[in-house]
Amino acid sequence: MKKKLSDRFLYWAAPPLGAGIIRTLGALVRIEWFGEERLHDFRKRGNHVIFAFWHDQILLMLNEYRGPGLKIMISASKDGELIARTASFFGLGAVRGSSSRGGGKALLEMVRCARGPFDLAITPDGPRGPRHQVKEGVALLARLSGRAVVPVSFACSRGYRFSSWDRFLLPFPFSRGVFVFGEPLLCRREEDTGRFRDRLQSAMKENDRLARERLEEFGVSAV
Repeated sequence: MKKKLSDRFLYWAAPPLGAGIIRTLGALVRIEWFGEERLHDFRKRGNHVIFAFWHDQILLMLNEYRGPGLKIMISASKDGELIARTASFFGLGAVRGSSSRGGGKALLEMVRCARGPFDLAITPDGPRGPRHQVKEGVALLARLSGRAVVPVSFACSRGYRFSSWDRFLLPFPFSRGVFVFGEPLLCRREEDTGRFRDRLQSAMKENDRLARERLEEFGVSAV
């Protein structure tokens, strides 16, 4: 009973506090966007996309989304519940499930959401890793929905890396940060999901490299 009460208090108190911290960091970190024109050109043709970003880079993604609406696949774990509730303070929806828990049902729900005027988002290495390794779920989502996947990378000059499996990144106030949008990738009709996953893996690795390079143009290095 005591544990349930503590969980209820955590779910009530932590999300608004977390949302406030994220908004404050978003205002204090000097953020630049690169490659956004690719997304604008794609959207001008009436397309919605699937955003793919690494699990450790999710924090400021919640604050920086600009678009018609976003549904994020978030794990059905306790940590996932906190993230989902925090995301709701930014007007972002959640589809609960992951490769290790409720993944099939969540994937079908994401495909259903793809019929609507929403962007979708997924952390392809979540919820437990391996770190920065694309799993098959995002490739299946791309094939079944017919949507393009847009790699998104975030890097910042100063921050704290937690000792979690993903080395979660907490940017420091007054650091410099960059968001880099990659080229939208479509799963070709003749392409199997394994090959598409490999292409996305390479694209996300390249996007991370570009994010670090952009920071270096400002005379700082990525944490």
